[in-house]
Amino acid sequence: MVKLRQLISVVSFLLVICSGSIIFSPPVFANQEADYKNLEIFTDVLSLVRSHYVEDTDTEKLLYGAIDGMLGTLDPHSSFLTPEMYEEMQADTHGEFGGLGIEITVRDGTLIVVSPIEDTPADLAGIKAGDRIIKINGQPTRDIGVMEAAKLMRGAKGEAITISIKRLGATELQDFTIIRDIIKIKSVKSNLLQGRYGYVRVAQFQDRTSRDLKEHLLDLRQNNDGNLDGVILDLRNNPGGLLDQAVAVADLFLPNGLIVYTEGRDAESQMTFSAQEVGTEPEYPLVILINGGSASAAEIVAGALQDHQRAIILGEQSFGKGSVQTIIPLGDDSGLRLTTARYFTPSGRSIQARGISPDIVVRPLLTIPREETDLSVREEDLENHFQPLSAKQTEQQKKKSTELTQQEKGDNQLRRALDLLKGINLFKGAKPAA
Repeated sequence: MVKLRQLISVVSFLLVICSGSIIFSPPVFANQEADYKNLEIFTDVLSLVRSHYVEDTDTEKLLYGAIDGMLGTLDPHSSFLTPEMYEEMQADTHGEFGGLGIEITVRDGTLIVVSPIEDTPADLAGIKAGDRIIKINGQPTRDIGVMEAAKLMRGAKGEAITISIKRLGATELQDFTIIRDIIKIKSVKSNLLQGRYGYVRVAQFQDRTSRDLKEHLLDLRQNNDGNLDGVILDLRNNPGGLLDQAVAVADLFLPNGLIVYTEGRDAESQMTFSAQEVGTEPEYPLVILINGGSASAAEIVAGALQDHQRAIILGEQSFGKGSVQTIIPLGDDSGLRLTTARYFTPSGRSIQARGISPDIVVRPLLTIPREETDLSVREEDLENHFQPLSAKQTEQQKKKSTELTQQEKGDNQLRRALDLLKGINLFKGAKPAA
């Protein structure tokens, strides 16, 4: 029996087949004769290259390259994973691997930073969302794939790597020499703001995120005599992670109702996920912070809680990654990552290339004009991305702190969220005029 595990990675919403084998029914071709003829051309070219190319060739390398080229004609999230890449991808979801700590994507053949992962070497070195990676250790990155770039940036702990960044607003490339480290991502952090309001930061959705979040929320309540006047859930620069954890996090705040559903061409792509009443958090006011680095799993949580009017979404438009990828292991320990479905919020919204629109737009404070620093890359910017569905189609479809830290005071989005929670509580406590 095929055992499936759902997950979303970097900018990838993944359904991983963990064990067993998968049996496909014979493919149905619209024009089998034409397809077989094209396959014959492919085998002819392969044979000619192997027989007549000026140097000896590696057949495996030729075939892998052909598969890469085929998948390159699809959307930016479909790709071939060599055995090494497939193994590395599985390591990512457990929250520990060697490297720099950045989520990347490709736009117009250029590597773009979706977001640096909090407290990693890349984050501490000053890498920012929207930075364009032009070189890795002097090697140009033009037209290199995401998986290949990730492979170049990973390495043993303690080794240095230099990445050359093009940042809008800067006239020259900036070189960042970063020391690789074991990336142990702490997915949940929390703090008690002004003794009454909970702040919880979810950096990525890993296999313990929902349990850790529940523990942090309990700890915050216990540090405030069992009650909170409100909670800020910070999903900014959260690139995604595991689907089941996104569902579980949304479930913490919803007593019932649909969280997310997916639709694709085959029956296995039709899935629905709903909330359960057991374990639901108290009905305190909730504000969710998002920005252009909030993608995939983060958008599922924000979209579900927005549709159910359980939370106010504050910040900037999210990334807009609304497609589902299936990871299929192949016979030589390689893998195929193939886009197989779209996901939808409870109200039937497709987020693909649109993102989540905040209820209250608050941009971060900038020291130079925004048009020179708006480096956010979203799904709609990626080559070959799926077009958003029409409106008609979508219709169918643990510290206690009494004051803000200096860093928090400089975060105007966080300050606005806190002011919003204060206003909600003032309004709830106001007495009607006589």
